[in-house]
Amino acid sequence: MHHELSLITTVAVALGLALVLGFVAARLQLPALVGYLAAGILIGPGTPGFVADLDIASQLAEIGVMLLMFGVGLHFSLDDLMAVKRIAVPGAVVQMAVATGLGAALAGWWGWSLGAALVFGLALSVASTVVLLKALESRGVLDSQNGRIAVGWLVVEDLAMVLVLVLLPALAPMMGGSAGDAPPAGSLWLALGRTLLEVALFVALMLVVGRRLFPWLLWQVTKTGSRELFTLCVVAAAVTIAFGSAELFGVSFALGAFFAGMVLRESEFSHRAAEESLPLRDAFAVLFFVSVGMLFDPRVLLEQPLQVLAVVAIVIVGKSLAAFGLVLLFRYPLNTALTVSASLAQIGEFSFILAALGLSLKLLPPDGQSLIVAGALCSIALNPLVFSLVEPGARWMRQRSALARRLDERDDPLAELPVHTEAKYLARQVVLVGYGRVGRQLAQALQAQGVPVVVAERNRERVEELRAQGFPAVLGDACEPAVLIQAHIAHAAVLAIAVPDTLGARRMVDTARQLNPAVQVIVRAANDEEAGLLKSAGAAHAPVAERELAQAMLGLALRAARPDPTV
Repeated sequence: MHHELSLITTVAVALGLALVLGFVAARLQLPALVGYLAAGILIGPGTPGFVADLDIASQLAEIGVMLLMFGVGLHFSLDDLMAVKRIAVPGAVVQMAVATGLGAALAGWWGWSLGAALVFGLALSVASTVVLLKALESRGVLDSQNGRIAVGWLVVEDLAMVLVLVLLPALAPMMGGSAGDAPPAGSLWLALGRTLLEVALFVALMLVVGRRLFPWLLWQVTKTGSRELFTLCVVAAAVTIAFGSAELFGVSFALGAFFAGMVLRESEFSHRAAEESLPLRDAFAVLFFVSVGMLFDPRVLLEQPLQVLAVVAIVIVGKSLAAFGLVLLFRYPLNTALTVSASLAQIGEFSFILAALGLSLKLLPPDGQSLIVAGALCSIALNPLVFSLVEPGARWMRQRSALARRLDERDDPLAELPVHTEAKYLARQVVLVGYGRVGRQLAQALQAQGVPVVVAERNRERVEELRAQGFPAVLGDACEPAVLIQAHIAHAAVLAIAVPDTLGARRMVDTARQLNPAVQVIVRAANDEEAGLLKSAGAAHAPVAERELAQAMLGLALRAARPDPTV
């Protein structure tokens, strides 16, 4: 009977113990995920007592990865992905190369073979998607520019790891391992070309066919009026597309689910889909952390403490410093560099997959897998602490380091308006903060009415695009007074803040009021509470999306019900 109920037993014990230990961790002012990891350790094979079914827990965790990435895709458009490609692609590739080199050098110092060192280094180079998303969501920055860069960076890492997993069996014999299911030596380039073609075909199929088919399917289900069918359609789409993409095109479950969310985003029901899948995403995400804890053998901390410390240092310090330098090299703000660095200061699911493959190919010694799992557990547990140091760290660096202040104030041609900017953009203009979906529509409407607009935007690619179109734009975070000064806020008629950042918006309003007490401030608000806070900070108007939509619908309804204007 116990064997027949292993699924129920695993789920019941895992969720129940995770709830108890997560609650204890929260009461101790620790992140709840520390409790989830501890629950996994207690029911794993490394500790005495009850041992849950690790295979079942791992498969349930994969469903959590699918649902999480599906949710991200629902909020992440193709435009968002393309907007960060210039930093995400080279940044991810170079950061992975640096981390792989550090891990391989450490393994070589321990006397491991070349193949073992390479697999070990690659396993330390790729961050966990689940940990990143939970960290960004908990801080409300998933939809911010920093969040988009971090997610785009992870998408590139996932694509790179797909190629690694395909090529490693073919390269294993040359590095002292077994061939496994590798293709003949002469077909290595053929295997690489086939993999690239399959990935390209999958992306094209999702973007061309999926963007039309899946929103239509969701609409057909919605017309039945059944909430259960709608939820089932959302979950089925996430899981089946992820599984199908992995089976047919060789991409990861996470990547397949991400693109499934992106194509369903084209439907007007995307927000409802995100809300319906949220409880399942949270529950299965907990199972992911429990499954990570189950892989951990506490004895490695006693038997190899210095090796574990070295692995954690590479993951948290080495990778973070590499990412920090790369982001600054691309001339992004200090806060962006710190946020991306914190996002990548951990490892997870792909590291486990790569370690298991390395063991099966006789490349990685058993100690290697233990150290990778130990590094993952420690880095995941410490990641919330690393994230909490981002803002204090940025302030500390600015206060005590002249270099940090110069990095924020460096001479960037995009950080100020061109010298040939027309006079109409320097006085009585609208200063628009943010050129996302809302900001873009507002700017185009104002421009069509002949109203001069100056855009302040943190995304370098968008600023370059606006400049190429002859549109005046300033690069930088409008929370910094220098950015609003460069946009000539002192002589502006209106400051329109179109970014979903309440805390940042309040700082922008304060700065604008100090530089121009007469400026009219319009701020985007998510709800009535935010609107009240922003108005108390000095905003003249804080429109709420739901209320404005209701007012627009009311106007349309009244005009339809009273067609005679004299009534």
